[in-house]
Amino acid sequence: MLTGLLGPAKRDAWLQLRAEVEALTDSWLTNALKSLSIISSRSNCVNVLVTTTQLIPAVAKVLLYSLGSAFPIENIYSATKIGKESCFERIVSRFGTNITYVVVGDGRDEEHAASQHNMPFWRISSHSDLLALHQALEFEYL
Repeated sequence: MLTGLLGPAKRDAWLQLRAEVEALTDSWLTNALKSLSIISSRSNCVNVLVTTTQLIPAVAKVLLYSLGSAFPIENIYSATKIGKESCFERIVSRFGTNITYVVVGDGRDEEHAASQHNMPFWRISSHSDLLALHQALEFEYL
């Protein structure tokens, strides 16, 4: 998929850059992918992405960062025009109210939208927050 988007030379350069970023960020993306994979592997769970990025660039980022297996395209929502609260309303309308939602994010918008819908919020503002999320998922606290 990535080769089709970038071509072989740019793909290799992108993968090299990603490897360097991973080294500099103490494997931030790898750790995030581990958590997302745990959620995806559960038969009764799904990952949903809500972003303020416009939809096409958001999908491109998902593909570039190899997040496609964690976020099916139908589970990517852009809040650019309608806001995060409206996206959360659409998600609740789609998946229902008789389930547990956990919102993971780094901003006040996500936290506010989560509280408006009585959803727990897990803040990721540091590497240790990301590792704590992974541990909570691994030990099935979430």
